[in-house]
Amino acid sequence: MRSPCCFLSRARTVLLRLSSHAPDGRLPRVSGIKHCQASRCFCTKSSKPYYITTPIFYVNASPHIGHVYSAVTADCLHRYKLLKGYTSRFATGTDEHGLKIQQAASNAGKEPLSFCTEVSESFRHVFQRCSISYTDYIRTTEQRHRQAVQHFWTVLHSEGFLYKGTYEGWYSTPDESFLTPAQVTDSTDSEGRQIKVSAESGHKVEWMKEDNYMFRLSGFRTELLHWLRSNPKVIQPVKFHDLVLQWLEDDIPDLSVSRQKSRLQWGIPVPGDPEQTIYVWLDALVNYLTVAGYPQNHSQWWTEVHHVVGKDILKFHAIYWPAFLMAAGLPLPQTIYVHSHWTVEGKKMSKSLGNVINPLDAIEKFTVDGLRYFLLRQGVPDSDCDYYDDKVIKMCNSELADALGGLLNRCTAPSLNPTQQYPRFSNTCFPKEGLGGKSISDDYRLIEAVSALPLIVEQHFENLNVYKALEAISACVRLTNGFVQRHAPWKLDRKVPEDQQWLDTILHVSLECLRMYGILLQPVVPGLADKILSRLGVTPEERSWDSLNFLMRFEGRECGFC
Repeated sequence: MRSPCCFLSRARTVLLRLSSHAPDGRLPRVSGIKHCQASRCFCTKSSKPYYITTPIFYVNASPHIGHVYSAVTADCLHRYKLLKGYTSRFATGTDEHGLKIQQAASNAGKEPLSFCTEVSESFRHVFQRCSISYTDYIRTTEQRHRQAVQHFWTVLHSEGFLYKGTYEGWYSTPDESFLTPAQVTDSTDSEGRQIKVSAESGHKVEWMKEDNYMFRLSGFRTELLHWLRSNPKVIQPVKFHDLVLQWLEDDIPDLSVSRQKSRLQWGIPVPGDPEQTIYVWLDALVNYLTVAGYPQNHSQWWTEVHHVVGKDILKFHAIYWPAFLMAAGLPLPQTIYVHSHWTVEGKKMSKSLGNVINPLDAIEKFTVDGLRYFLLRQGVPDSDCDYYDDKVIKMCNSELADALGGLLNRCTAPSLNPTQQYPRFSNTCFPKEGLGGKSISDDYRLIEAVSALPLIVEQHFENLNVYKALEAISACVRLTNGFVQRHAPWKLDRKVPEDQQWLDTILHVSLECLRMYGILLQPVVPGLADKILSRLGVTPEERSWDSLNFLMRFEGRECGFC
């Protein structure tokens, strides 16, 4: 198996080599023919808004591979929608209030805001390095967010959904979460003492009794059930939709939505009651509205909001958040995309085990596109996925460097394409009817598979099954390599006109396949896709979903690339 360093060298050699016949790295076209937009193109021009969010990440620790997976997943959907002609907005950021942050800052000997800024900037840096193309980076310590949260609180209070009461029960500081007795179990600490812990996270809980504000969550159970049953695809994958319905089979208690300021100073004060601080999860969830422009100019974006969340925060997003929105009279999310977690060599990531994957280290080993491709290719939303370096190396070498990169390298090599042009397709050599030419039945199966690929990829992207989209693309890349290997164009005699015509046709089909793969891969590996398309001479204006008009010459239509 090649080492990570070897993969980098191999990938760069294959994908970045510039021909001496094409100083700018592009494969020139035959002059005089303009790019046509024929009837087989996938026209999808739209000015429809699309708003995608990640969770905002808690600044109690540095970013790890799980945070990047959430961000890359949302980034992929954002880039895909842009290709489809949508006006897409993409928000990520950091959650900076709460008792856990207050304690972490104190332990670090820093002021809370200074502590938050330092960690938030580390998230911003990692996301920029991972080509996360967010349009808005929100911090809950910003003034615009404070104003949005206090306005939202005022609406809930004025509508009668908040009341002053006494909360008594279990509370997990690490999770910043109130728990029911059913969510708590017995355990022992490191010294063998009996303690209570969260059954889900394993974190220690404490019994808490204090006067604070309660949200009438119990009154929304019927409405939540109706919403979920009427919208079976609102939570995806279906496994998590069914889980939320299961949670709602039992009565749900009212929710404490504030803490006494004597216990929690680091947060947004309750309007009109400075002795109370707004509960960190209510504060954090409103960030999605803040970015949309709430409370003044949010309507355009809020009707098209889609959330990407990890399974550990599903209850907050699928029960608490919709109930808050119902109470405030606001539309509910269009989709809540849920993903599972990453383990490392079969174990949960933790500081104590020393197995937390630093994204910046992974980028140095595998490149940005290598890491992005692996996470989206291996990430299966409804089950946990395992990460280890050898798996990344094997997948990137096999599917990117060897299969995709090798195909590009072979088809643009000066030895096979000395003129460095996008060659002409011959309908005589490759007739549509399949009679009298040099093509065989397997070649037509390739044409059929690549022609169907955009619709398949679209369906998988829409359902957040990016791994299935990449599986389909990878299968077509293998078919294309088989096509080239089968006909061995390097064995043809250029001096024989028939052979030259067939060689040109083989290259044309292969380059057209590569053009399709380059366009379709842009949401996943934007840097690598750009290099492929630039090598083929595909301009930025010819890289949208509208340009997925495959092999027009085969259909007897004009082609803009030959």
